[in-house]
Amino acid sequence: MELDGEKGKELEVEQITELDVEKAKELIDQKLAEEEEEEKVAFSGSSSFASSAASAERSGQPPQSPPHHQSPRRLYVQAAGGGLRQPGIPPGGAGHGAPAVPVPQPCPVLPQEGPVEPEDFLRAAVQGKIRVIEKFLADGGPPDTCDEFHRTALHRSSLEGHMDILQKLLDNGATVDFRDRLDSTAVHWACRGGHLEAVKLLQDRGADLNMKDKLLSTPLHVATRTGHLDIVEHLIHCGVDINSPDREGDTALHDATRLSRYKIIKMLILHGADMMARNLAGKTPTDLVQQWQVDTRQALETKEQPQEEAEVPA
Repeated sequence: MELDGEKGKELEVEQITELDVEKAKELIDQKLAEEEEEEKVAFSGSSSFASSAASAERSGQPPQSPPHHQSPRRLYVQAAGGGLRQPGIPPGGAGHGAPAVPVPQPCPVLPQEGPVEPEDFLRAAVQGKIRVIEKFLADGGPPDTCDEFHRTALHRSSLEGHMDILQKLLDNGATVDFRDRLDSTAVHWACRGGHLEAVKLLQDRGADLNMKDKLLSTPLHVATRTGHLDIVEHLIHCGVDINSPDREGDTALHDATRLSRYKIIKMLILHGADMMARNLAGKTPTDLVQQWQVDTRQALETKEQPQEEAEVPA
């Protein structure tokens, strides 16, 4: 009889857990729908501004400022002719008494002269100066040259998304999974910068997509925290460990839930992320979703409290 009682309790706990997960999924869907609705409203607002600006241009009227006072550099429509002019140029253009505005010419790319110092090589990887990179490598400079944090040109160009430099470094023997002092690889940095094409190139050259840094964070953790949905989707389709825990026991789903990244949450769940995985604090993603409701309730109560105090007669 005691055994039957224990089985009954276990079954009851499982049913409660499943109910919590289903409620959490419903709340996630609700939040995602709200976010998508907000995006539609924002897009509608920008579209109406573009439409009104186009109408103003056709009618010869000055365009209105866009919503939220995010006005771009203002261009004015000439009363006669309907052409556009910039502030400071009188109607009729520069040919009517105003000095002509010189058109800036692009600076010529000069060949790199003299040896390239390691500091300049690493700086060029950030700035996208391929000529400096080529000169350094042509002179026999090691592609894995790094700074005091063990960050190489490959790390830096991955963060910035300079594909030509990445290609050049890899073609010249750069170590694709070179670790910096935090054990981050170029893939971690490409995920942090949000450059999917860089991730794909590094992957093609043999990068480990499940590599962990010193915090035991995988590229999936990094892409989730920085909110790069396209990279998250790519990593999942490549078969990375979706439930891999970091040093705190958090999976990517913990991170996405804590940061309210609803689209990423939905994608992770659809591809098998465990909503009942416990971190070192004993919290599951389901617990964190339920905390949204508590936080929302507390925020509403805090907002209503001053109003109630104001209504109390003196």
